[in-house]
Amino acid sequence: MRCEECAYYFYDDDCEEYVCDMDMDEDDYGRLMQSGFRECPYFTDADEYKIVRHQL
Repeated sequence: MRCEECAYYFYDDDCEEYVCDMDMDEDDYGRLMQSGFRECPYFTDADEYKIVRHQL
């Protein structure tokens, strides 16, 4: 998974580690861990300029 490139991935000062800030419940998380996804279905590219570069 490419968590480092995701918009939901950030450094939490309280935990002093990187965490996923995707709003999912325990059932969603369990399905994600058991499913064998190669890519996270919640992945959102954090590159804000991707669309602009595509339009050029």
